Amino acid sequence: MTRRLFIFGLGFSGLEIAKLARADGWTVAGTCTTEEKARRLREAGIEAHRFDGTAALSSDAFGEPSHVVCTIAPGSEGDPALRTCRALLGRAGWLGYLSTTGVYGDHEGGWVDETTAPLPTQPRSQQRLAAEQGWREVASGTGASLHILRLPGIYGSGRSTLDRVRAGTAQRIDKPGQVFSRIHVEDLAASAMKAAARTTGTEIWNVADDLPASNADVIAYACELLGRPVPPVVPWEAAAPAMSAMARSFYSESRRVKNDKLKRELGVRLRYPTYREGLKAIAAAEG
Repeated sequence: MTRRLFIFGLGFSGLEIAKLARADGWTVAGTCTTEEKARRLREAGIEAHRFDGTAALSSDAFGEPSHVVCTIAPGSEGDPALRTCRALLGRAGWLGYLSTTGVYGDHEGGWVDETTAPLPTQPRSQQRLAAEQGWREVASGTGASLHILRLPGIYGSGRSTLDRVRAGTAQRIDKPGQVFSRIHVEDLAASAMKAAARTTGTEIWNVADDLPASNADVIAYACELLGRPVPPVVPWEAAAPAMSAMARSFYSESRRVKNDKLKRELGVRLRYPTYREGLKAIAAAEG
């Protein structure tokens, strides 16, 4: 079988998946929102097409992929790939959808796994759960296998706590019991490619690292790596009024995400099992 991967959304996560797939001999195509970015990606060897979700891709642009991954966040009108390109998706035998662990809702710091019933409270997470169902319907109708990757906060080079510390915008907020799970973008991509090798059935994978932690702890470690003073802790009650509604919404939920199934059934070995290894590697690479 020709291994051709089509990625809706060649952004932070999509490009990392594309990089790994190409290194393993796949042909890769995908979408981005501007023609300028599409041109740069083509020059780098990735067949890229402009797609803003308002109209379907042409049949020729989509081609005949064996695998499709969607990284694009849905909006109030739903998933743009499903809304405009549903008729094309039946060409692929494997579908992958990047969702969010936000679909589990608030568990007051408790653990969740793939058997935990989704109960999203935030509109963006409700939209993700609706998109999951849309991809299930496509897979059911075409006979394709479907792998849903539920992701917590994604970080990597150029998008990590180190950047906020350098910019002087990192704020250590103390909300007792509040923890977040995370995943390094390289581990996300490796997990996606492991899932792509399983071409039967429908599966859900929690793609998270081993150590949920508070933002305050992560910021303190980033400061240590950079040799910067650790900012004082700010009580949640004092910080919340000045935060954006989006920022406050992230602190409205707390959960720890189990990755046992990912490691047991996909055989994923995390390169960065905690934020410490991840941030240390980023700091070293960025100098």
